[in-house]
Amino acid sequence: MDSGESPQITRRTTRLSALAVSSSSDAGTHKKTTAQKLSLKDLVLGEEPLILDDLLSSFPGRRGQIIDVLRLLGPLGSPMLPIFVYGGASMGKTSVILQIFRHLKRPFVYASCCTCYSPRILFESILNQLMLHQRDEKHCYSRAKCCERPSDFANFLREALVNILDNLKGTSMKSSTRKISEYVKGNMIYLIIDNLELLRDWDKSSTILPFLFGLPGILKLPEVGIIFISKASPDTFYSNSGYMEPVPVYFPGYTEEELRQIFMQKQANPEVYSSFLKNVLKLFSRVSRRVNELSTDFSVLFEKYCEPLEEMVNVFGGDTKQKKQDVERKLFSHLEPHISPALNKIFRISSLDAEADDQKARGKGSSRKLGGRETIEEIDFHMSTSAMYLLLSAFLASRNPATLDASLFDSIGGLDNRKRKRKCFEKEMEHKATAEQELLIKGPGTFPLERLLANYQCIMSVAEIAADKEQQGNDSPGTESREDGLMSDVLLQLSSLCNANFIRKGGSCPLEGSTRYRCTISEELALKIARSLKFPLSKYLSRR
Repeated sequence: MDSGESPQITRRTTRLSALAVSSSSDAGTHKKTTAQKLSLKDLVLGEEPLILDDLLSSFPGRRGQIIDVLRLLGPLGSPMLPIFVYGGASMGKTSVILQIFRHLKRPFVYASCCTCYSPRILFESILNQLMLHQRDEKHCYSRAKCCERPSDFANFLREALVNILDNLKGTSMKSSTRKISEYVKGNMIYLIIDNLELLRDWDKSSTILPFLFGLPGILKLPEVGIIFISKASPDTFYSNSGYMEPVPVYFPGYTEEELRQIFMQKQANPEVYSSFLKNVLKLFSRVSRRVNELSTDFSVLFEKYCEPLEEMVNVFGGDTKQKKQDVERKLFSHLEPHISPALNKIFRISSLDAEADDQKARGKGSSRKLGGRETIEEIDFHMSTSAMYLLLSAFLASRNPATLDASLFDSIGGLDNRKRKRKCFEKEMEHKATAEQELLIKGPGTFPLERLLANYQCIMSVAEIAADKEQQGNDSPGTESREDGLMSDVLLQLSSLCNANFIRKGGSCPLEGSTRYRCTISEELALKIARSLKFPLSKYLSRR
């Protein structure tokens, strides 16, 4: 637990290859081990039993999540809905799930998108484990099945799962296999797919993700349970494919007290380590609360902290309280010069991780040419140019009063802040503050289709004028591609935006009798879209 989730992943991978690994000093044992075939027993983690109290005490701050997962898994042989476990990095997600299955002694197959970095490797890793196939020298390091397409994987997976389930049912009925049934509980098999957020960067992620989420409907096997583990929330994976939504289980960040309990586990000298944590934990937890990052720095700092103890004997064993405090101050003064460099290092690592994630998200938007000019998308999803202009039109229609449309889209274009610079009196300031508060409470307003189309036509004319000016400056042709890209079916784009919940349909007005719409995107997202189109949104946004 001190190193987060990675040790548990290592245990899992070495468990399946344990029969092929042995001491180099005993060649005979090694040959005997590699010749032995895998069995159902190898689909269970660990042979030593793990009681519930030990499971709960091993993961401070994760009692609620463990109880929730146990409740969702249910008793032996009970069907379950897919589970989506998510939370930040190094929050114990993988470790908790694997140790829960060790406690339950239920067979499962584990695959990580970190090591299985392509659909083919992911599919073959799952099939190798289900078919009890070991890639070793005896099998010429071959694969159990070779499949690249999701359709082939679904057929092979169903065949392998049916064989495994038949073996599980036969094991529970035959008295000759009673020893195996002591290690393998129940007649269900579980698929655990870890690091699911990495799958979004794959080339065929748009088809693989809906396929994995739709596996329960494809397999139609109630004896199969599926668990997804991800650092990203389930909102980032949803699509319109119509699959069964998994049940989310959130792993929040650790508190300072929970971090203290984690680092105090299995310490050889708990009194000295407790005094060490009292000096460093509060400082470092403000920068990062990832267990793997903190444990790396704490191991180095604790060695520095204990260096003066080599000259002291029985410092913490039975001396007076005043003497202990003097010793702690001496130890801290020796450690203090090393704290700032360690803090800077961990802060730099956390900042680089955040920047890398941001750059990866921005890198998804491809640069394209619109009317001879190159636009760099800063949004992390794909949307056509006409749909983005239509979404900006809806955003302005929801945020601006209808009475300002004529003045906003006049021949000058936009609000002129230099007009009517009058002195604001106290009553006017209070009225403005009250109006802003009412606008915040009311939220975005509704608008009819006619107003949306009028705003869209005005925005498109502004975009065409800006594109023509830039084209004249660059002296480059390309108006034909711009016209083809922008002239599309507006009603079809509106329907797509409504399906994506960017725009919502409201109730029809009793006086007008037409359907009204409301834009649901935030101002931050609208500004990102406007920047990607190089459209001056703030110039047309009324602040009242």
